[in-house]
Amino acid sequence: METKFSVSDFIAYCNQTLEYAYTGCTIEGEVSEMKTSQGKWVFFSLKDEGGSIDCFIPIWQLRVPIEDGMKVLVRGTPKLTNWGKFSFTIQAIQPVGQGNIKKSYELLKKKLTAEGLFAPEKKRPLPRDLTKIGVISSTQAAGYADFIKIVNERWGGLEISVCHTQVQGLVVPDQIIRALNYLNEHSEVEVIAIIRGGGSADDLACFNDEKLVRAIAASKIPVITGIGHEVDESLSDLAADVVASTPSNAAQMLTKDKKAEIKNLHDNISRIYTQISSRIDLLSNDAKLKTLSISSRILSVIESYEGKIKSTVSILKSLNPENILKNGYAILRGEIEVGNEIEITTHDKNIAATINGIKERK
Repeated sequence: METKFSVSDFIAYCNQTLEYAYTGCTIEGEVSEMKTSQGKWVFFSLKDEGGSIDCFIPIWQLRVPIEDGMKVLVRGTPKLTNWGKFSFTIQAIQPVGQGNIKKSYELLKKKLTAEGLFAPEKKRPLPRDLTKIGVISSTQAAGYADFIKIVNERWGGLEISVCHTQVQGLVVPDQIIRALNYLNEHSEVEVIAIIRGGGSADDLACFNDEKLVRAIAASKIPVITGIGHEVDESLSDLAADVVASTPSNAAQMLTKDKKAEIKNLHDNISRIYTQISSRIDLLSNDAKLKTLSISSRILSVIESYEGKIKSTVSILKSLNPENILKNGYAILRGEIEVGNEIEITTHDKNIAATINGIKERK
C-alpha cells in the first residue's frame, strides 16, 4: 500500500531524507541575482555552465563581502522550502580565485578601517621576558615545526600551550575563534601566536573572515600573526598587535637569542672592567691607602658582576633542550589520541611510534 502524506509531512519527510543523505555539502559556483531582504537575509543563485541553485544565508552569518559575478565556495545543507522550492542553506562562504579574494578583501578592509578596528593606537607591544606562549596552528604543518624548532634553538625553557586547528578551508575561522576564546579565558599565556606557512590566495582566504578578524582585535591577550610568506597580507594580520612575515620570523620576534645574550654579558663585563681600570689609572697619584681602599671596592663590584654572569650562564645551560635529552628525557610531538602516529626525539634518535593506549596518570 502506498504511503499517503499531507503536503507539510511530505516536505518534512524530504528534508529529513536530505539531511540524512547530505550532512554537509561544499559547492563552488558563481554568485548571481544577489539580494537582501529586510536587512536580515541574503538570497542569491549559485550557478555554473550547467545549472543554478537558489541559496539562502542569514546576513549575520555572511562574514565576507560577496557580489554578483563573484566565484565562491559555500558549505551548507539542501532543503525543500514550505513553498515546494529547492534551496541551499549556507553555513559558511568564502571567495575563490585571486581576483575575487582581493575584491572581497578590499571591501571588508574598507568597512573595518572606517570602524577604527586597525587603528595603530590600539596595537600593544609584545611583553618582555616571555615565559608562557599560546600557539594556534596545525601541529602537522611545516610552519608549526619551524616555529617550535627556532623557539627552542634561540632560548628554550618556555612554556608553550598549543591549540591545534586546521589552517585551510571553510572551518578554519570558527576553529581559530574557539582557540582564541579558550586561551583568553582558560590560560595564563602572555602572548598568542597564530601561525600558518605559505600557500595560495585560496589557501589563505580563510584569514579574511570578518568574525575571526574581530576576535583577534578583541583579544585581551596580545596577538602576533605569522601567516604565509613575507608578501602575503591578510585582514587577520591587520587586526593583530604585531605582524611577523613568516612563522619562523614570529619565533624570532618572541624569543631572545641566548648566544647573543651571553655575548652581551661578556661585552658588558669587559667594558666595565676597562672603565674601572681607567679610573684606577687616574687615581694612581692619590695616597696609597686611598688607592687600595678604592681598588678593594672596585674588585668587589667586579666579583659581583662575575657572579651574576656565571649564574646566568648556568641557567641558560640548564634550559638547553639537548642537555635535558642527555638526561634521559624525550620530546614527544603529535596529537595524543589512540591510533595516532607520534614522533619521539631522544638525545640521538628520532623515533616514529603509534599510540596503542592512553592511561590517566594518578
